[in-house]
Amino acid sequence: MIALGCGQIEIDPKPDTSSFSSTAVDLTLAEEAAEWTSTPGLPVRPGDPGYNYHLVASRLQRRVDLSSFSLRPNAFLLAWTRETVGLPLPSRIAARVEGKSSLARLGLGIHVTAPTIHAGFRGQIQLEMFNAGPQTIILDAGMKICQLIFEQTSGTPEKGYSGVFAGQKAPLPTPN
Repeated sequence: MIALGCGQIEIDPKPDTSSFSSTAVDLTLAEEAAEWTSTPGLPVRPGDPGYNYHLVASRLQRRVDLSSFSLRPNAFLLAWTRETVGLPLPSRIAARVEGKSSLARLGLGIHVTAPTIHAGFRGQIQLEMFNAGPQTIILDAGMKICQLIFEQTSGTPEKGYSGVFAGQKAPLPTPN
């Protein structure tokens, strides 16, 4: 891919040639993730003025090793790509993270509602994974898990994303 060779897109480690299609590149699953646990009687109210996502996550997530992880039906997992991706602002390139059709056919959703990777982003891409299928799905670190589809913006953005999830890799909860 020309954009990768000239620094308009940065991916580390660099994917092998079999990972590229005409408009996308496959990315792989990192070694660790954060599984959301169910705590009956403890609702989450994100509209509350004092709501703090990181505080809620520290209470309701547990760290899991993805060397061979069983994602049960109706389970939700925050995982990351093994690769670090950079989309420098001057390149005018943004991207969308999408699932792979082979995994979608099993009921595995890779992002719940947030596919946009803004120009100016640098970090591992967080995956909001949900098993909507009837079978447990075994996830293995290093497996091809998603594809990144590139889009060129019509102008150079004045700024990149700088919200609470900039860089995407939030601290994982401590092991239980």
